Amino acid sequence: MHQIVFNEISASEVSAIPTLEQLELIAGFKLDEDFLDGKKEDPAFGVVERDGRRIFRYRSKDYRIYFTLEDGTVVVQRVLHADSLKDFMFRANMGGNEDHALGQSRSFWKLIEAGENAPRR
Repeated sequence: MHQIVFNEISASEVSAIPTLEQLELIAGFKLDEDFLDGKKEDPAFGVVERDGRRIFRYRSKDYRIYFTLEDGTVVVQRVLHADSLKDFMFRANMGGNEDHALGQSRSFWKLIEAGENAPRR
């Protein structure tokens, strides 16, 4: 089992979600070691990569949790609503596979970096 840590931005994003939806989102966020090791695929999880950087994505209904693994700790960098991602991809004129398209976007990585640089709770 991994410890899950939220930074100030991701904690704020989660707190903006209605309470029952928060509970559903977090309850389903169970990490499979085989997925993390690349031995198993899971449609709820994905990987966004660019220039050797890697961030994991968990998809649950209308939300996406973007997280990194640091010394066995899950660090939640951002929690975004699917509609905000669709809008982001539309404005950036990106199509195709969500994870692949986001991996190619400098704007997406800036969004993630803001989370990585935010203080942790």
